[in-house]
Amino acid sequence: MKIAYVCTEKLPAPAVRGGAIQMMIDGIAPLIARRHELTIFSIADPLLPPEETDGDIRYIRFPKATYETDVARALAAHKFDVVHVFNRPVPLIDYQAAAPQSAFVLSLHNDMFSPLKITAEQAKRALDACTLLTAVSEYIKRTVTNRYPIDPQKVKVVYSGVDASQYIPVWTEEGRRIRQAEREAYGLTDKKVVLFLGRLSKTKGPHLLIQCLPSLLIRHPEAALVIVGGKWFGDTGRSEYIDWLHELAAPMADRVLFTNYVPHSHIPKLLLMADVFVCSSQWHEPLARVHYEAMAAGIPVVTTNRGGNTEIVRHGETGFVIDDYQNPHAFFEAIDYMLVNKHEAETMAKKARTLVEQQFQFHHVAKRFETVYIEACSSLSPNQ
Repeated sequence: MKIAYVCTEKLPAPAVRGGAIQMMIDGIAPLIARRHELTIFSIADPLLPPEETDGDIRYIRFPKATYETDVARALAAHKFDVVHVFNRPVPLIDYQAAAPQSAFVLSLHNDMFSPLKITAEQAKRALDACTLLTAVSEYIKRTVTNRYPIDPQKVKVVYSGVDASQYIPVWTEEGRRIRQAEREAYGLTDKKVVLFLGRLSKTKGPHLLIQCLPSLLIRHPEAALVIVGGKWFGDTGRSEYIDWLHELAAPMADRVLFTNYVPHSHIPKLLLMADVFVCSSQWHEPLARVHYEAMAAGIPVVTTNRGGNTEIVRHGETGFVIDDYQNPHAFFEAIDYMLVNKHEAETMAKKARTLVEQQFQFHHVAKRFETVYIEACSSLSPNQ
């Protein structure tokens, strides 16, 4: 099959600026390209040429200002069997009009059918233009099927994943060596490290971890909180919220470390410094891919019950789930539980690693998408 991937207008592909969608594409694209002719469209970036071929993958990049128009023109010219549009239902309407002979797959990584993002008329047109849809979680699937009269079979759940070979479990000899080196590099050798990894925004909730730290230090005087991330992918600038985080942390400055943005290539090693990883999301998280990463590294996971998080982090089995997600004390209790009950935390972490190995690697994701593409092509009418 001739397959086109249409990225969003936010970030380029490959993921030189980060981004969950771009990182997933980087993981599955080489696998898809082994069996199919793959072209990836994304926005232009100073770090990347306008067009290039990397292995079996062709990349075409257009200026952000004219991106959607340029993509529509390219889709009409190249005549793909399948066009996979990532997270953008409204532009898909024009893409499908430009290439009506193609099967269109729309993958949803956020609640893109929210009335705040799309009108009812646009939603209907986008759903009619799609051959099939995929969603990164059952939660995201429900954001469509609960709002619109669409056949649930038209929306397939395709979870994201990782390359498990890039994540060395912390309990292995190599994992322990990397852990020691990372902790020494950050001056955390003798600390119990609580790790947050994500964009520094109120919806991600890192303020709650700072607020729970005084109680945690009473119980665990050697605790330290490491906050990894920036204002935006690759952006080390400040915001009013980030300034507030630093103000909250100031009384405990020797126990709160802000690393700013860290390139994704270093995340597998960075995770190993942690004793507990915490996803403190306050919004309806689609299903943050950082869960897969922490689980693959064998780090005990604490998360909130927001959105799709609990579809892979199962309370008491593969992690600890917080229901009272706005309460700093709830985070204290969860983190304390993981630090005190080390054997149980390690058991959960090993189950989580096994789950990733068995179900959530990039080769699983690629195979599931390939099944979707085959079904999408077979469902087209003969005159298309």
